[in-house]
Amino acid sequence: MLDAYASKPPLPRQYAENLLVMEKGRGCRISDRSGREYLDMGAGIAVNSLGYGRLDLAEIAAKQMRKLIHVSNLFTTGPALELAEKIIAAGPPRGSTSKFEAVHFGNSGSEANETALKYARLYASDKRGDGHHGFLAFSGGFHGRTMGALSLTANTQYRLPFNPLIPGALILPLNDEEALRNTLDESFAAVIIEPIQGEGGLHKPNEAFVRTLNALCRQYDVLLITDEIQSGLGRCGELYASSLVGLEPDIITLAKPLAAGLPLSAVLIPSKINQLLKPGLHATTFGGGPLTTAVASATWDLLNDPVFMEEVNRKGAFLESLLNEGLKSLGIPGEVRGIGMLRGLHLVDEKYDSSWCNKVLKKTLEAGLIILKSGLDVLRLAPPLVISYDELTEGVHILFDTIKEAI
Repeated sequence: MLDAYASKPPLPRQYAENLLVMEKGRGCRISDRSGREYLDMGAGIAVNSLGYGRLDLAEIAAKQMRKLIHVSNLFTTGPALELAEKIIAAGPPRGSTSKFEAVHFGNSGSEANETALKYARLYASDKRGDGHHGFLAFSGGFHGRTMGALSLTANTQYRLPFNPLIPGALILPLNDEEALRNTLDESFAAVIIEPIQGEGGLHKPNEAFVRTLNALCRQYDVLLITDEIQSGLGRCGELYASSLVGLEPDIITLAKPLAAGLPLSAVLIPSKINQLLKPGLHATTFGGGPLTTAVASATWDLLNDPVFMEEVNRKGAFLESLLNEGLKSLGIPGEVRGIGMLRGLHLVDEKYDSSWCNKVLKKTLEAGLIILKSGLDVLRLAPPLVISYDELTEGVHILFDTIKEAI
C-alpha cells in the first residue's frame, strides 16, 4: 500500500515537507492515496461548495473539452458570454443600488483583486489626474499574494519578506470609524474590504462602520471594492455577503467556488469603468476559457437556486447551533463567529493560541476530519454547501472530542 504522505516532494518549500497526497473525492469526503477517507469541512478552502466527484459537472466539462478548450482572447466563446450574462442579470447585492455592466474573467482570487485595483487606478486617474492613487484596506483582511493584493493583505508574516510593496497602500484598523474619517479622502483610488474576513479571524465590519464607509466613498468618489472571493456565492447564505453587512460596492471580486474547483475568477464592473477600457489595456491568457466558464455556468445555476439557498441558510443555522452546544459543553469562555456556512470557534483564554489551534488541526486530521484556521486562534469551518445534517453533526462531534483532549 502506498504511503499516504509524500516525504520531501519536489515542490517549493513554502509547502509542508510531509504532504498528504489526496487521490479522489465524492460528496463531502476525500480520500488519500492509501485509501483513508476524510470528511472535508474546509471544502478545499471554501472552493468545493458543491462537493467532490460531481458527475453532472464532469459530464459538462468532458462535453466542452471535446468541443473547445481554449481560444485566444482575440475571441470569446458561448460559455463565457452565457456566464457573464447570468452574473449581470443577477444584479447587485440585495439592498444596494450598484449596477454592473461587464464581467472580467481571470484565473484566481489574487488576479481578480489585482484587476480591480488596476481598474480603480484607471478610474481615479481619468477623473482626478495624478496623485489620487492610494488604496485602503483593513486589519485582518486577506486579498491575495501577488504584489498589489499582498500590499493590502494585513498579515505581516506574508508581507514583510517582500517589501517594498506597491506605494500608496494603507491598512487601517477594522471598525475604527474615527481613523476612517481622518484618513479616507480624494487621494485614494479605492477601498477594498471583505464582508467577513475568511483568513482574519472571521471578523466583519459593523453597521456604523459600513454606513460611514459607504458615505465617504460616495463623497470622495472613491471606488468601493468588495472581496467576495471566500464569502460570496452562497457561502454565507446569500449570493453576495455584502448584502448581509450593508456594503454598497462599485466593484465585486469573485473566485473560489465559481467553477466548482476549476480556476476561474470574476470582476464585476460598472459602466463608469467599462467605458474607460480600451483593447489591450488589460487582458489574461486563460481567464474565461470555454472549459471553466461552461462548468461555472452550471455551477452558477445550482448555487443561485432559491431553494438551494434556503437550505444553505437552514444548514448554517444548524451548524451554528451545533457549535454553540459544543462550546457550552466545554465549560470555558469562547465565541462562535461567522455567518451561514462560514463559521469559526474562538476560545478566549490566551493559552488557546496559534500553536494550540495547529495542534487541534493536526489531531482532527488524524481523526478523519479536515478543518481550517482563521487568523491566529480561530478554528474555521467552511464545509461544502451540499453537506448533510448528519455529516455536520459528525464533523462537529469529532471537532469537540478533539478539543476536549487538547484542553
